[in-house]
Amino acid sequence: MADNSDAVKQFDAIVIGSGISGGWAAKELCEKGMKTLVLERGRNVEHVKDYPTANTPSWEFKYRGAVSKEVLKANPYISRAAGYDDSTAHFFVKDADHPYIQEKPFEWIRGYQVGGKSLIWGRACARWSEMDFTAPHRYGYGIEWPIGYDDIAPWYSHVEKFIGVCGNKEGIATMPDGEFQPAFELNCVEQHLSDVVREKFNRHYVSGRWAQVTQPQEVQKEQHRQCLSRNLCMRGCPFGGYFSSNASTLPWAEKTGNLTIRPFSVVHSIIYDEQSGKATGVKVIDAKTKEAMVFHAKIIFLNASALNTNLVLLNSTSKRFPNGLGNDNGLLGKYICFHNYRAGMSGEFDGFEDKYYKVSKPSECIIPNFRNVYEKDTDFVGGYVIFSAAYREKLSDKNLPAAVGAKFKEAISKPGKWGAYMYMQGETIPKESNHVRLSKDKKDEWGIPLLITSVDYDDNDDRMVKDFIEQGKAMLTAAGAKNIAVYDNHQPPGLDIHEMGGVRMGKDPATSLLNEWNQLHHCKNVFVTDGACMASTGNQSPSILYMSLTARAATYAVDQLKKGAF
Repeated sequence: MADNSDAVKQFDAIVIGSGISGGWAAKELCEKGMKTLVLERGRNVEHVKDYPTANTPSWEFKYRGAVSKEVLKANPYISRAAGYDDSTAHFFVKDADHPYIQEKPFEWIRGYQVGGKSLIWGRACARWSEMDFTAPHRYGYGIEWPIGYDDIAPWYSHVEKFIGVCGNKEGIATMPDGEFQPAFELNCVEQHLSDVVREKFNRHYVSGRWAQVTQPQEVQKEQHRQCLSRNLCMRGCPFGGYFSSNASTLPWAEKTGNLTIRPFSVVHSIIYDEQSGKATGVKVIDAKTKEAMVFHAKIIFLNASALNTNLVLLNSTSKRFPNGLGNDNGLLGKYICFHNYRAGMSGEFDGFEDKYYKVSKPSECIIPNFRNVYEKDTDFVGGYVIFSAAYREKLSDKNLPAAVGAKFKEAISKPGKWGAYMYMQGETIPKESNHVRLSKDKKDEWGIPLLITSVDYDDNDDRMVKDFIEQGKAMLTAAGAKNIAVYDNHQPPGLDIHEMGGVRMGKDPATSLLNEWNQLHHCKNVFVTDGACMASTGNQSPSILYMSLTARAATYAVDQLKKGAF
């Protein structure tokens, strides 16, 4: 799959990044006959072959999966990422290898390898509702999206059928139904919570929509994918149980014969041709040799992840675009936003002790947004979803008696109490002051300016956190939870791993960078379909929207190319 040869540097299309959206760009472009080069700044990772810990039991790790103090000290930012431990650390960057400048606290989570963060994502795949697209403009905290739910719904279906998404059709307005495989069952306490939330609050508590193949259809059988409910997803799944570029889209693109992947390729900039008014190629620095080279193509897709996409465009300067490619309005790098994950809670439940569960369920339950849906009904704008699950106390959680032999065996054979947790995923307001820019005097080892992040919370976020804590605690209390522990950890932005914006879509070139097809307004053969394109954050997880936007844009791009538009 990987090709380090530089013999051929002319392609129909170049895709920058091989993660969730980059993999989809490669698949769609290759299937449509485009000779496509995928540029990845990190190492090559091949499905199954390069998942070294996929089947390693916890007791074979030196610290049962925990990382050492030395690793934590050397990696204070990345080690706080969700899912980071000794079994997954090889899929995350090391802090010292990829510096950036935090003007305000921002913990940038990255995974540089073929497959990117698709190997370590959370896999939640609920659709945005029509309200997610319209609320920012309706309530005055964002620009109008150039598309709506009806525009993207067929592409959601296209993606869901291919990657495999489990869930139930629930008929929930704020979380539209899709093309689902069987959902994971709710355990007894989750079902109890669902009943209470419905009966006492008129809200939904349902099985989450997750990118897990629970009942393979023909296309997943061809991909040799099946979830076995191991819940070891972030190690890389040898069974392809969850969607990743490595297990799904990149192999599919490869079988067309149109794919070339070049790892260790740090993208410096996009080359703009003043005479034609188009981008002609991509300048790359070889990560190992530091050699500079240029690859040429008719279509360029930027899928480097939101902040890196901003970095590449800001660094793509020319006489026509002295402040970054397409940046006539000066808004490139601005309106960076993220999801608010600051708060959560947990509680204990008496009873249910005659019941247990058989599998390590790799999904969670979700309470879809119930705030500011049809009218503004709170003192904040935007909405939030709540992720939740119930569990039996684990051996590692139990305060075991000092015992050996038979007494110890008896103690560990009895499951502990039931507990449940909730945490929020909240919409944030896109603000011009939340931005990224390039350092004027500091560069990385490849000669590329360091990115400066200047992103922070606001009063709206604080009010939303307060509401979640009140509502979440009320729901747990109504369900009979005891010893409820609540937190607002004030974690820096970035740890949500859902950074968005900076190259936002919009109807007006004066207030946006991209049109309704994810094209740069002022450079039509460059498309941005990762998180950088987002005009607002919504409250649902965004990754499946990126995939859908990518498939839609790739189809449009090839159609326009065939018509001679660029």
